[in-house]
Amino acid sequence: MSEDEKNDQLIAVNAEERRLDDTFVMHTYGRMPVEFVSGHGATLVDASGREYIDLLGGIGCASLGHAHPAVVEALREQAGRIWQTGNYFYAENRGELASALSALLSTTTDEGGHEMGSTGTRWKTFFANSGAEANEGAIKLARRWGETNLDGASTIVTARKSFHGRTLATLAATGQDKFHKSFRPLPEGFVSVPLNDIYTLRERVERGGICAIMLECVQGEGGVWNANYDYLRDVRDLCTEKGLLLIIDEVQTGFYRCGSPFCFQRSGIEPDVVAMAKGIAGGFPMGAVAARAEVADLLQPGDHGSTFGGNALACAVGLACVNALAEGEMGEHVLSVGRHLRHRLTAMSHVSEVRGHGLMRGAQLDVPIATQVVEEGLADGLVMNHVGDSILRFLPPLVITREEVDEACDRLEALIGRLA
Repeated sequence: MSEDEKNDQLIAVNAEERRLDDTFVMHTYGRMPVEFVSGHGATLVDASGREYIDLLGGIGCASLGHAHPAVVEALREQAGRIWQTGNYFYAENRGELASALSALLSTTTDEGGHEMGSTGTRWKTFFANSGAEANEGAIKLARRWGETNLDGASTIVTARKSFHGRTLATLAATGQDKFHKSFRPLPEGFVSVPLNDIYTLRERVERGGICAIMLECVQGEGGVWNANYDYLRDVRDLCTEKGLLLIIDEVQTGFYRCGSPFCFQRSGIEPDVVAMAKGIAGGFPMGAVAARAEVADLLQPGDHGSTFGGNALACAVGLACVNALAEGEMGEHVLSVGRHLRHRLTAMSHVSEVRGHGLMRGAQLDVPIATQVVEEGLADGLVMNHVGDSILRFLPPLVITREEVDEACDRLEALIGRLA
């Protein structure tokens, strides 16, 4: 897209909003030339009134789509009562949400993501505000576990191409050097090994000093790379054998994004700690870290905290969202529409591979045009995302329909044909 075309499209951005943003907001993001002012389901509407098919979902957050009635009502009702009192006190919906999460985390599924039953495990949750904070909590649990059970072992093994957040500790856990530049020295105590290589992982564990292994079931920011089911089962067995914690980062893959309540369930494993965020409250800022009760109880009053985490407003929205996801047979919908999206992408020219599960998909292009596809897709009414110059990443609202997928793929296929 030329500069003139970008400027023409900026009519979809309020001029004063653009001026204020450019002048007073840190430039940590390359802004796309559009301002969205409303939405419904998988549709976004810009400042000029134009509609777009949303294939990004607020970077995987809009699990129930935009302005879902149940979430809007919960937000409106709670906002008229009380928002924030602090975690020194009990709060409505916090315990109810934690209980609902425990039930979801204990759900068993087959490899296809279809729900089967419950493990009966009791999980305890700490509420935060983001995925990075959730992973920080998981890291602290791992260090406490190592101190208590493993003679002070403190190193956490992660995977190359992983992404766990942008705080210093979660950057250190992230297995991508490009995110580390300019921010060293990073906190110590993290090593990364190749994903799906159980032999290299075991060799590193055998050298000692390890307290936990921390993995994503699908590496979103790394390019949508799947962890193999057999690999995840082998890692679970290794952790059990060596007494290590298994941490699964479900920030991007959780809450039916991959079809099952959580992606780890597709491999038939049960981790010790799970970090989550994004889809938990449909886009309202919320994160959480949950652990099996015997692990969670290692943290006592004063060991961890958050001023805003688990406030009444966030918990009301989170509970409404989780209940709507669980009660609406969302898993079956995601599996069906996700298969259809995979088939449509696979059939496109210049798409060499499609990865991921459910409605978390990565399309590998055989030409380096992903950036152009995303930029010029706006003119075709498509909101998309890319990882590097040859991978398109799709994280649409889970409520997207088969018909919307078809319309989006028709436009995308024509766009790739023009650019390739």
